[in-house]
Amino acid sequence: MIGQRKDDHVRLAAEQQRAHSGSNQFDEVSFVHHALAGIDRPDVSLSTAFAGISWQVPLYINAMTGGSTKTGIINRDLAIAARETGVPLASGSMSAYFKDPSCAGTFSVLRTQNPDGFVLANVNATASVEKAQRAVDLLRADALQIHINTVQETVMPEGDRSFSSWVPQIEKIAAAVDVPVIVKEVGFGLSRETVLTLRDLGVRVADLGGRGGTDFARIENGRREFADYAHLHGWGLSTPASLLDTRDAGIPVLASGGVRNPLDVVRALALGASGVGVSGGFLRTLLDDGVTALIAQITTWLDQLAALQTMLGAPTPADLTRCDLTVHGDLRTFCIDRGIDTRSLARRSRSVGAPDELMGSTR
Repeated sequence: MIGQRKDDHVRLAAEQQRAHSGSNQFDEVSFVHHALAGIDRPDVSLSTAFAGISWQVPLYINAMTGGSTKTGIINRDLAIAARETGVPLASGSMSAYFKDPSCAGTFSVLRTQNPDGFVLANVNATASVEKAQRAVDLLRADALQIHINTVQETVMPEGDRSFSSWVPQIEKIAAAVDVPVIVKEVGFGLSRETVLTLRDLGVRVADLGGRGGTDFARIENGRREFADYAHLHGWGLSTPASLLDTRDAGIPVLASGGVRNPLDVVRALALGASGVGVSGGFLRTLLDDGVTALIAQITTWLDQLAALQTMLGAPTPADLTRCDLTVHGDLRTFCIDRGIDTRSLARRSRSVGAPDELMGSTR
């Protein structure tokens, strides 16, 4: 039954990606164009560092799947793509492995096919410390994701209905495992209040996992006999909203959810993300066109990230946080309601000594 559920998730996620309208709140974030801000391409680095973690690129393949024969093949191909492009790679939830150790290979393939890459294990917030460490050990993982997904569990026919243990259990795991712990949402976003709580629990990094990409409320509702949770489709905070809400929350954040292209990656980095994860879009490419096409897509994205940093005058991904941004539409309304100052984003290059001649008439 677990393997069938994992296969259903992949099938429904791919169908959702193919049917997606293409728009989300990343479209409500724009760069202020400074025509003389550009720098030289050889001066640009894609490397990023946060919470003691160093990546050569700010892009990663985020958690997807594992636990069945079909999903094991997907994980094999994702690992090959990560190996060939140098991007970090996260496992899907490893709960299936704890229930049926015979499916371990559908997860460990992430390491066997990618022996030198940065790999993240993945457990849920009810996992014991012992299981969390087993997940890390199986993948020889460099970090551990704990996914939180109350909305998905609520809609899932066989999902959990008890959530009060999550906070103390996250704290126990964060204190016990021997790798950095990253807590991630699965597509409904993390608020400032949540990230502050995670910080106080000892979590090193938060993956915001916002609305805008794969909607697991819609997926789980598609598995229900009467599809009676349609009112929860679209629930949650978008990834840009989460980024704006969690600015200066005290721990590094990663951005995932609804990332469609290299411009969205740069937008997320400019809003403060230390790295940006993609799941659904890469899954669609892999299933439709194969691993060679996915490698080509990731390679193109990395090349375009460097090109956009060059154009924007950002030698590193972290330097994108000095670029001027405007926020508009419903995202701006959200910021007003949450007391978030967006006007300063449009003028922040002035505060870091940008030369007058680059700013022209914007002063």
